[in-house]
Amino acid sequence: MDGPRKYLETHPWLTFDLDMTTAPARLWIALGEAQSKCNHIAGVPLLPAVAQEMHFIYLARGLLATTAIEGNTLTEDEVREFLDKKLKLPASRQYLALEIDNVLKACNLFLVDIKAGHKKRVTTELIREFDALVLKNLELAPEVIPGEIRKHSVGVGSYRGAPPEDCEYLLDRLSEWLNTKFDHEDIADRVIHGLIKSIVAHVYLAWIHPFGDGNGRTARLLEVKFLLEAGVPSAAAHLLSNHYNLTRSEYYRQLDRTSKTRDLIPFILYAVTGFVDLLREQIERIKAQHLTVSWINYVHSTIGPQKTPAERRQRDVVLAMSDSRYAEVYLKPAEIMTLSPQIAAQYATKTRKTLTRDLNNLRKLGLVLSKGNGYRANKRLMLAFLPTSIDGRGTESGHEAVLAHDPPMQSELPLAAASSG
Repeated sequence: MDGPRKYLETHPWLTFDLDMTTAPARLWIALGEAQSKCNHIAGVPLLPAVAQEMHFIYLARGLLATTAIEGNTLTEDEVREFLDKKLKLPASRQYLALEIDNVLKACNLFLVDIKAGHKKRVTTELIREFDALVLKNLELAPEVIPGEIRKHSVGVGSYRGAPPEDCEYLLDRLSEWLNTKFDHEDIADRVIHGLIKSIVAHVYLAWIHPFGDGNGRTARLLEVKFLLEAGVPSAAAHLLSNHYNLTRSEYYRQLDRTSKTRDLIPFILYAVTGFVDLLREQIERIKAQHLTVSWINYVHSTIGPQKTPAERRQRDVVLAMSDSRYAEVYLKPAEIMTLSPQIAAQYATKTRKTLTRDLNNLRKLGLVLSKGNGYRANKRLMLAFLPTSIDGRGTESGHEAVLAHDPPMQSELPLAAASSG
């Protein structure tokens, strides 16, 4: 091409440069927390059924988020039904499932490559392949060809994409920049580098807007690819898309602001902050599952061999009371006797005194707490390293039985022992 390129006049913010020395401390703190939490999630053991459920939950949310920003109106439950191969839609809405399916197949290709140890370098051709994948078999405007760089002007709202004659050149520049600037072999910081690379790639592809359609979905596919390659667990690889979808108006505001200020740092901070918030949510879910498994094991070991009907009743009662619906609820004896059909059958031929004896024994074992005429499972017994909560009277609210079973010399353990990702 002879002479200066048109984008230098119309899109001067496309500089392919990032100066992280101007990043505020809170961004570096958030990046460090993101890496720590990703490492934590990647290495945590979960029951296979629990792990699969978590994967399905966050995959469904991620697939929905990736397409919802572009107007897909399926609900999270419908996406779950699609993943379970149970979704039935009328003909007028079947294209919505096809949009989801296209993104899912592209993500599965990334996982196949990663499991095989292959890491494809970013090229203009690869980005075009991504766009072709997300638009495959969809009904499109006549001027839109999946995977083909546009020859016409496009935009989102008031924002106009780069001049069509410069798009291929800009994709070449972007690919070269991503392959050289952000690839680091230092495994200790690869999640941090992968996060920055993912976010920057997303912003630049949105700025260039090289295709007639599918630009946003292609940008989010690049994000997922880079996050997976950086070692982010698959359940967390869609969280950036989730964040953008949950904060859609702020997402567009940040994109617009960044193009005007030519400063990527605020957008990176916005993206990483949301990513960390959603990682915290995942870890809370994982902690709840660990607590449940540990509590079940503790109940079995505390009650004993459970060879007698009384021991089996007491085991079933305390486990039924341990359901998350009753976590902080003191249940009356009449409510406890009907917690499940199994418990109702066990007490059908017994008097109320039998239940009272069972509950008193569970209380002596520290497995339940009592308050007035109510009882609740003492699952908090397992939270040995949480700070104690003191009420206005100087006593631990509802924790009297907890202290009696705490590990000896807990206060002398180093603080670091209680920390987690």
